[in-house]
Amino acid sequence: MTIASSPMSLAVSTLQEGFPESEFLPVEPLMDAPYNSPSGHSNPEIDESEIDLLSVSWNQDYGCFAAGTNHGFRIYNCDPFKETFRRDLKSGGFGIIEMLFRSNILALVGGKGNTQYPPNKVIIWDDHQSRCIGEFSFRSEVRAVKLRRDRIVVVLEHKIYVYNFMDLKLLHQIETLANPRGLCCLSHQVNTSVLACPGLRRGQVRVEHFGLNMTKLINAHDSRIACLTMTMDGLLLATASTKGTLVRIFNAMDGTRLQEVRRGVDRADIYGIALSPNVQWLAVSSDKGTVHIFSLRVRVVGEDPSSAQSVTSAAALSHQYSSSSLDALISPTSAGANPGSSLSFMKGVLPKYFSSEWSFARFHLPECTHYMSAFGSQNTVIIVGMDGSFYRCIFDPVNGGEMVQHEYVLHP
Repeated sequence: MTIASSPMSLAVSTLQEGFPESEFLPVEPLMDAPYNSPSGHSNPEIDESEIDLLSVSWNQDYGCFAAGTNHGFRIYNCDPFKETFRRDLKSGGFGIIEMLFRSNILALVGGKGNTQYPPNKVIIWDDHQSRCIGEFSFRSEVRAVKLRRDRIVVVLEHKIYVYNFMDLKLLHQIETLANPRGLCCLSHQVNTSVLACPGLRRGQVRVEHFGLNMTKLINAHDSRIACLTMTMDGLLLATASTKGTLVRIFNAMDGTRLQEVRRGVDRADIYGIALSPNVQWLAVSSDKGTVHIFSLRVRVVGEDPSSAQSVTSAAALSHQYSSSSLDALISPTSAGANPGSSLSFMKGVLPKYFSSEWSFARFHLPECTHYMSAFGSQNTVIIVGMDGSFYRCIFDPVNGGEMVQHEYVLHP
């Protein structure tokens, strides 16, 4: 592993409506000049029909997403939906694009066919300064990159490296089970520093509480972990396995299982799990072509379930949490609860799925591509497909059922 960096006069400027319209012109020979003009429009030399989507990733608050293509990358705003920024490159595209909220900082990993940036190299790009401010090279392919305002996390298939953002100093190395999907998630509250990733045993999740110098191992599933996500404060963890039938929610501090919901009975490949900002809802997308919405019975002390703000009150008190204190936060079943089987009274006699909590709301999609979902404002769900599709759906928070399609765009 090698690390190269320029002098770190790092200035992270937050943008309210996307990225600055600066040229993608770094110090040579870090990256070649783009085809696009300063206004963000692509050069006619690039045929849109030849653009292939390599990856799609949300930013940390799900307000926008990055699309890596075989000719560069593009940034989209979610509400309203619009392309706000693009960089088209001569040397090829990027397989991984990681945003840092709506700031000028991006982590880039070259896609296959990129002649200048191979898939084993991470570029930390400051688009405000139009230059590379850091570079990491590894012996194996990079599976994922995750950013916090103070940390850079690089995920390889068997190891995770955690660096300090300001000086690129290596802080932690974490061994994992084979992790080809690059599974890893971070908390994003200033006063908590939590990382979750696969452990060294099948079905195990390792949770690192760096601020507390504590590691928690959670035996989440019998099968391998397929997907995981955390709340912004790192207090709650949601996981799914390669079996793809159940999603489980845990107290990330002590590993207590707080809730279990069922996507279905048949095996499925879970593409993504999303938690709403108020921790009232959970969304699951899979290869079955359905996005399922579940009602969560986990509440944070003092949290108004109708509030759209992130979970913040618990973050400052995270060191005080125990399984007993979180048990008290489990809300009783009420309006908006997940439906169960009519035979749930025979729990322990019939197979387990008869006593499961099933999805509260759902939206059906063509089973032709990979979809990611996230929560928007006012009971909306945003769905992005690897075929260039964008959906905005609305669900009834009281009665659930089929979601209503509010917007659909098929972007080239």
